[in-house]
Amino acid sequence: MAERATHRDRLRALEFEAFVAGAGGRLLHTATLLTGEPSQPPGAYVRAEALLRAALSRTYADWDRLHGGDPYDRARRELALRFAREARRHQRPRGGVLDRLTPIERLVLVLRMYEEVGEEQTAALLGLPADRIRAVCARAVATLRTAGPRRGADGAGHGPGGPGQASAAGPASAPGGRGTP
Repeated sequence: MAERATHRDRLRALEFEAFVAGAGGRLLHTATLLTGEPSQPPGAYVRAEALLRAALSRTYADWDRLHGGDPYDRARRELALRFAREARRHQRPRGGVLDRLTPIERLVLVLRMYEEVGEEQTAALLGLPADRIRAVCARAVATLRTAGPRRGADGAGHGPGGPGQASAAGPASAPGGRGTP
């Protein structure tokens, strides 16, 4: 009996390692966007790594209870909830594009635009009404558009109207070619 349990534990560990090898990079990028830390150089995103490590620890602890569920959704959910609980720690500007946003705006925008999570699913995940998610996302996009892109001094990244003008492919339509959130 103990031999069967050991085999099951090894199989569980191998499955989880394969999951982390496949999804770890995207989850780390999501955590980096949430915390607002720079993604370069490697090692500069200590808070993002800690957030991801805690989310993956919880996902591993619940691995057997997933019962065919999507482990990526579980890890992303845990990442989002941990960030929401610890949002006050992530309010200091770190030089990223999303620094202009409040933590909740950053969380909603990353889930909706980068992770492409639906409005209703985001609302259920965060325990907020869908109208609130829609309003927060719209406010975050408007904040980013009014501030204009911050790229190079050569004018790259400016829309057709010049500096401070968002292009037609602004933040709201970037992933998946969707229009307004």
